[in-house]
Amino acid sequence: MVRPGDSGSIPGAAIASSRLDDLLIEAVFSVGAHLGAVYVLDPGDELLSMEASVGVPATTARVWARLRTSDRAPVALAVRERRLVWLGDRVALARAFPAAALALPYHFGLAAVPLCADGTAWGSLIVGWPTGGESELPLRLRDVLDDVGARMGHLLQQAHARGQPIVPHPLPRVLNPVRAHPPGPYAGLTAISCLSSLPEGYCHLDAHGQVTLVTAAAAELLACRPSEMIGRRFCKALPWLDDPVHEEGYRSAILSHRPTAFTARRPDGRLLSFRCYPSLPGVTLRVTPADEPGPAVEDTGGRTGAAGLHDLLHLATALARATTAQDVVDLVADRVLPACEAQAMAILTWDSGRMRVVAALGYDAEALESFNGRPIGVEHEHHDGDEAAPAFYGSADELHAAHPDVEPTGGMNAWTTLPLVALGRSIGTCLLAWDRPHEFGAEERAMLSALGGLVTQAFERAWLYDHKHQLAQSLQSSLLPKDLPEFPGLEVAARYVPLTPGMDIGGDFYDLIRLDDSTAAAVIGDVQGHDMTAAALMGQARTAIRAHAAAGASPGEVLARTNRLLTAQTPERFTSCLYVAFDLRRRVALLASAGHLPPVLGLPGGPAEIIDPSSGLLLGIDPDAEYVTTTVNVPPGATLALYTDGLVEVPGGDLNDGIAALAARFAPTPCHSLDELADELIAASGEEERRTDDSALLLLRSSAPPDALRSGV
Repeated sequence: MVRPGDSGSIPGAAIASSRLDDLLIEAVFSVGAHLGAVYVLDPGDELLSMEASVGVPATTARVWARLRTSDRAPVALAVRERRLVWLGDRVALARAFPAAALALPYHFGLAAVPLCADGTAWGSLIVGWPTGGESELPLRLRDVLDDVGARMGHLLQQAHARGQPIVPHPLPRVLNPVRAHPPGPYAGLTAISCLSSLPEGYCHLDAHGQVTLVTAAAAELLACRPSEMIGRRFCKALPWLDDPVHEEGYRSAILSHRPTAFTARRPDGRLLSFRCYPSLPGVTLRVTPADEPGPAVEDTGGRTGAAGLHDLLHLATALARATTAQDVVDLVADRVLPACEAQAMAILTWDSGRMRVVAALGYDAEALESFNGRPIGVEHEHHDGDEAAPAFYGSADELHAAHPDVEPTGGMNAWTTLPLVALGRSIGTCLLAWDRPHEFGAEERAMLSALGGLVTQAFERAWLYDHKHQLAQSLQSSLLPKDLPEFPGLEVAARYVPLTPGMDIGGDFYDLIRLDDSTAAAVIGDVQGHDMTAAALMGQARTAIRAHAAAGASPGEVLARTNRLLTAQTPERFTSCLYVAFDLRRRVALLASAGHLPPVLGLPGGPAEIIDPSSGLLLGIDPDAEYVTTTVNVPPGATLALYTDGLVEVPGGDLNDGIAALAARFAPTPCHSLDELADELIAASGEEERRTDDSALLLLRSSAPPDALRSGV
């Protein structure tokens, strides 16, 4: 997952990036918004990276710098569904995207617009307004956003076609929209003169929280010279204001575009009142003396340290959804790295006593090669979960003092390692790196340690899941046939699709059995449940059906004998099954069903038919159940489809309607290969995340038999 360098090194891409900035500023001002950001979709259509933002605090932009297209976020939804997403207020955001609302507890409405060209999405634009609670976005604003989104999409498409695509920087750029309305040559002096004539003190902070203007009255109240404040972050120039509550006042004013207020006490005990007025970008602070402690920050939730409580909750919520090691890797790259303002990261795991790079961001190939194969050392190999702890190296000297044999790589000059633990044993580390020496204060160490704990817990869950899933997949593959036998005069295609990555074993199965040179037995079934018991029952059912079929039993008798076995072995689990004996000489199919869905027969040049054989009870209910054999003619070129309910079931829909819909779209032709047809039917059943069950499909086509078979007719 190593990413290319920034787009600034490519002149054509730099021009396109600058034009994209202009369009973003135009969009924000044209619709009267107070914040906006543009995301660019990566070539793999999986990752959305924030290229630039306007009016968004830099710390907030870093947390939302990268999103997966599968994430539950307005930006990702707009790209997935190629439509504008409108959320009129905080309540609408909480209902549709609770995790995002938890991380952004501010009052504003927003719209996310896909950047499309010729039907292809290239990214997304998001803009925000002070909330009015409107249920619908006004048509005029919608038209403006659609137009800007189309122009942005066309710009990204052209840059890609030239071979100079826009590649976002590791950290999103925060634009200054003043360039869209250039001030006069003396605007700065005029502003200072105007504000200095007022009795209150005034300061202006940009989107990074840096002081860009301070009046003499404000400097006097803050007991600090203007030269000591300009160009520095407000809370760093005045350490007594470096408090999460005060920082939240600044962030809330920007994101909600509403004034906020707080009080703070100078080191000498004098109490000051601060009023934050949002502008674009940043905020203007009015500073006045205060006799009594005023209210805390209005309408906000307090922050806790460098990343902030909401950012940590956002990360925790995202990591809690990770089910595989790759999910954790993606989330660390997308969320943790920007939040820490680091320039590079690498996920390293231990393999036979040596390091192996799982994924990386910000490191070049040479640096990664130096990691791969490096001995991990005793200090890692024998650490258990209690001993493993984050390590911090603020400079190359500190790293050398702790590990004399380790040489810095990739141009980095500060590092922290977050251990990855599974089953109480160290299995790897998450390495974060900074390109300059970095002083890790107590608060930042605490924040990074908390992040390390979240990453460790997520990685342990994912590591255990991966191993469990590999075992389940191995079992599943052993229960389904690896290869289907070939028959002269019969074409066959089969597919199996599990429900979701979280469901380890499906209950659906299929099989094709050679009875003799001209007779094939096709089987499809669905075992109740998605667990090891269901898998064991599936194996028993397949084995029993094969044994009774090989013994020459009729279709009805095959099911009756299998039913008696399953009733005795697993009386609390039921199985549906359809057994078809396909006689290629006589061109007939003998069917017997145990509560399974009816097959569909596609006829050459005509509509498909739903074959509804007399169905008996599910296997495993009544040991004395009987199953009737039904005969169906299968002319040359006809195709028989056997399937399970995952292929036709729609949440809230009628199963019979799903079967009818399958028959309506089932139109095989002689020139249409069964493999292509099988893929189309699986795709038509819906996206994987929307399926309600796993799906099995078995297609059989009666083709013109060879002369050897014709002579036996």
